[in-house]
Amino acid sequence: QLQLVESGGGLVQPGGSLRLSCVASGFNLGYWSVGWFRRAPGKEREGVSCASSDGGDTTYSDSVKGRFTVSRDDAKNTVYLEMNNLKPEDTAVYYCASAFGPRGFSLCQGGGYGMDYWGKGTSVTVSS
Repeated sequence: QLQLVESGGGLVQPGGSLRLSCVASGFNLGYWSVGWFRRAPGKEREGVSCASSDGGDTTYSDSVKGRFTVSRDDAKNTVYLEMNNLKPEDTAVYYCASAFGPRGFSLCQGGGYGMDYWGKGTSVTVSS
């Protein structure tokens, strides 16, 4: 079964850090571009970060640039989102998604529409 599973969410105080993981099963994530997205309560889905299939390109939304870092460990079939200096406005359910090859990177940058696989999400709450 081809799927993505996120983990690592939780409750953290403002200024704290979390590392989210996205593990792929049933396919080799190394050939796929990957994106992180989030949906805050009452808001539309927002793109957070994209990583190209070869790992050479990464992008971040302005709201997280300088605080979040995406990385991938293809040997573990896993993509990570390191989140530092978290703010209450980062509270959301975070999803990872994947699409094959360089096309997937464009889809990710375009808001994730058309990406092939999505995880069920992991919840992040930033609150004191």
